[in-house]
Amino acid sequence: MDPQSSNTQNTNDIEFEDAEFHSVPNAAEHLRNPTSDNHVRLDDQTDKRLYILETYAKKSGFSARKGGEHHSGGIIKTKYFVCSKEGHKPLAFDDPYSKLSKPYKSRNRPTIRIGCKAQIKLCSTDGVLYKVDKFVQAHNHSFVCPKDMHLLPAYRHLSETQEEMIWDLGTLNLGPVKVFNIMRQRYGCFENVGATKDDCKNFRARIHSYIGEYDADMIINRLTNKKQFMVDYSFVHLVDEHKRLIGLFYADGLCKRNYAEFGDVISFDATFKTNKYKMVFVPFTGIDNHCRNVTLGAGLLASESIESYKWLLQSFLDSFGKQPKVVVTDQDPSMKQAIEAVFDKSRHKLCMWHIMKKVADKVGHELCNNEDFKTRMCDIVWTDSIAPETFEREWKLIMIEFCLTENKWIDDMFGMRSSWIPAFYRHEPMSGLMRTTSRSESENHFFCQVANSQLTLVEFFNHFDGAMDAQRFNHRKNDHISRNTTPDNWSETTLEDDAMKIYTRSIFADQQAELYGTLSECLPMETKIEEPFLKISMKDWKAHGDGLLEICFKKGEDVIASRSCHRFEQYGLLCKHIYFVFKMFKVKEIPNKYVMRRWTKDVVPNDLNNTFDLSVDDNDGHKKAKEVAYEIMQTGESLIGNLMRDFDHLVIVRDRMREMKEMVDELRITKPIDPMFDRYSRLIGYEKPDTDAPPTVRVPTSIKNKGRVLEGQASAADKKGKKRRVIQLETDPGLVDEEDEEEETGEGEKEYEEVDEADDSDSEWEELNDDDE
Repeated sequence: MDPQSSNTQNTNDIEFEDAEFHSVPNAAEHLRNPTSDNHVRLDDQTDKRLYILETYAKKSGFSARKGGEHHSGGIIKTKYFVCSKEGHKPLAFDDPYSKLSKPYKSRNRPTIRIGCKAQIKLCSTDGVLYKVDKFVQAHNHSFVCPKDMHLLPAYRHLSETQEEMIWDLGTLNLGPVKVFNIMRQRYGCFENVGATKDDCKNFRARIHSYIGEYDADMIINRLTNKKQFMVDYSFVHLVDEHKRLIGLFYADGLCKRNYAEFGDVISFDATFKTNKYKMVFVPFTGIDNHCRNVTLGAGLLASESIESYKWLLQSFLDSFGKQPKVVVTDQDPSMKQAIEAVFDKSRHKLCMWHIMKKVADKVGHELCNNEDFKTRMCDIVWTDSIAPETFEREWKLIMIEFCLTENKWIDDMFGMRSSWIPAFYRHEPMSGLMRTTSRSESENHFFCQVANSQLTLVEFFNHFDGAMDAQRFNHRKNDHISRNTTPDNWSETTLEDDAMKIYTRSIFADQQAELYGTLSECLPMETKIEEPFLKISMKDWKAHGDGLLEICFKKGEDVIASRSCHRFEQYGLLCKHIYFVFKMFKVKEIPNKYVMRRWTKDVVPNDLNNTFDLSVDDNDGHKKAKEVAYEIMQTGESLIGNLMRDFDHLVIVRDRMREMKEMVDELRITKPIDPMFDRYSRLIGYEKPDTDAPPTVRVPTSIKNKGRVLEGQASAADKKGKKRRVIQLETDPGLVDEEDEEEETGEGEKEYEEVDEADDSDSEWEELNDDDE
């Protein structure tokens, strides 16, 4: 029978394929006959009779919803279930005077209601058992094509697996529309997804609604649990007089272990647009044994004031117990004063790149393009081996020659030369590891790839945890490569073999280049004996200036070597000049005193990840279920991969999986469905308080910082668009239309409100007995 050929549907022609319906061969007659034993328990949301009603509507080509009900004596006496096209859209009162005050034209929203009379009436005397009292079968509309049934709201829904997929991929900064496109590509077509793009948007909107004003409270409770259950976990927060969150610092046990080994030099810088509250994200960055970035802790601040940075640095110091040797920042004055107050024993270095970037603006582009000026400036600014007195002499000569003696900015930079010129801190241990904040900027870029300006704090922390997992996985991968691969030996010397055994691959590459430099770049000039040392003068063809260096050497049980280039002090690694002398005097192994632990292969064993990574989830059953689910998905993908060219066996696997699905569907009927908020709580890992009490810690508000475009600086078009958007939000809750296409970028997505398919539709069959949701 063609459903489109008539305005009524003969339900006697419907056949139910499910074995459950064999006991009800004529579903329409079963529903229509009020004398039959058609009792249903209305408070039982899994009753099979209700499943029959839903399946009947779906197979007929329409959807249904809950209608009205009549109460008497505190119980529901009569309950109606009607076609979703029942009733009519309320007529809006057309007031020409009110239109004058409207700032924009309202949308013309269609309706699905056309007065259909099809319905089922249930009656009861005791409020527990209900009997079918009336069944109107005729519809006044055509039915939906079977291929379009998935577009009806009643039959569109995201499964728990799909919800989890949207959430998990969101931690990679993939928005709901991108995830929907991934699902429809993965499932083969739009129809197989079982939902639309707007359903994915609405899921995210519901998550945000669930989090609501408890955003900061959830974070504080979660971090408090981590501090209680995880080894050596630190976290501290700060609130203002209105109990709004204005500061947060956190670091786990592995961060502290990394700081113990790699905390000699750190860099930190403010990152913007990582959350919806405009809180500044401040990661503390070090350099690990592979010369890669390692995160040592992080903070969130509501402002970039001096007091805020002081609080953050003091929290860092309280958690780690010691100050770093060197701290690198940009020229932010708030950071500078905070470091001087809290890290009073640390050497504060300014970012050379930020200073040199301003030279063109301060001295003029014409002079800055002068090749002689650029070459001479770079030679004295960026070179490690130049002596401080040589730098001062050359700087003054350049200023005189290029008429810059009256330039105030140049004088200021010369006055703070000890804070940014390598010549003035080359004796500072490990000071050469960072000259600029490029490490922090690289770290900021890394975290911004998984963050955007629309994230709640709950989402931000989940994204941050995912980014940290990726960083630590890369560290383990580099450890594996260093331990289980053997690089080529260029010089075939015992010193190179020894360096290969000690250092990680990236550090060995540096030492290998130094050893190679002993063959072509070093030439001994003169040797003097000054007991107990030998003083060796050497010519380095690639060194600054005349390239003359001096090495003091003493051979014996305690090999001692010192050199004027100070590379070991700056980087913790030997230079080619020392290696040249070692080769001269037959030193076959690198002395232990010249091997820094921070560059070795096993400085932080990989098994420490398991030591510090303890679960704080209350629902261990859900975690175990996820592990089993991942195994099932991997098994399914393996079967598909092995049988793609064996069609017969692939069909056998499909049929068996269908049988299992039908069995699970039957079990699902008798198993209660988890309430929506319970699913959300389990999914995001944060639980909302059961009470309606206000949050203990409130979300930040009205935050302005220098990294954001101020309202007054926005363009007129942007202001107009934002104003119109605000008016829409206030007057129209059905913000998302079917035709709206989401523009997703790496910076994040827009905030969405839930879409109304029709402004007057009520709850569908999927919400039949889930009123709590």
